[in-house]
Amino acid sequence: MKTYLSIDPTGQADMQQWTGAHAGGAPDRTISSIDLFGGRREIGIEHHGAYYRLKITRQGKLILNK
Repeated sequence: MKTYLSIDPTGQADMQQWTGAHAGGAPDRTISSIDLFGGRREIGIEHHGAYYRLKITRQGKLILNK
């Protein structure tokens, strides 16, 4: 089972579990966290003029902060 971060058009973030049998199907685009972070522990995301920080915790989980 994989976990995906979904950001809707209003900018609301939602962590979702996906097993392949998800009612909505697979996400439109999947990016590996290895590719996304490129060896870093934190990245910035600009979304509709707002700035967010996406971090990998010591436990290997993702946290999105505004």
